[in-house]
Amino acid sequence: MRDVPRPLAVAVALVLVALLAGCGIRIPADPDGALDRVSGGVLRVGASPDSALVSIEASGGQTADERIGGAAAELARGFADALDARIDWTVGSEETLVGEMERGELDLIVGGMTGATPWADRVAVTREYPGIPGADGRAIVMFVPLGENRFLSALERYLDEETSP
Repeated sequence: MRDVPRPLAVAVALVLVALLAGCGIRIPADPDGALDRVSGGVLRVGASPDSALVSIEASGGQTADERIGGAAAELARGFADALDARIDWTVGSEETLVGEMERGELDLIVGGMTGATPWADRVAVTREYPGIPGADGRAIVMFVPLGENRFLSALERYLDEETSP
């Protein structure tokens, strides 16, 4: 079989790219539309308490947003601000929050999780981020729903900007 001339191969590739772009396909993609839904809307964040990364104060009449503090919680707030979204917080253990994420009830989980997490087969895990205040030398990860790759990419871009020295 003969080789396809290079100019023809390039032309075919360009036509395919144009056709895919015309179909509205975006790479990376979010099959459930997380980034589009959260942008300008509500970011549903699960907070798993972990010393200075995610702290929960006693209620005392405060809203959930006022009660939740720590470096990882502040990163979640900054990401929400970057998306022009408000946060709806849920506090719980990692296991409880992962179950809620699998049911489509959460968009992001923050806490003291590392790359050695046992939940990597049930949620998508960000890259590891070292040097986050309160992490005690651990490189911290965050969780997003499986398959929401566009959302994950946006979160990692934000974390890269906020945590780089």
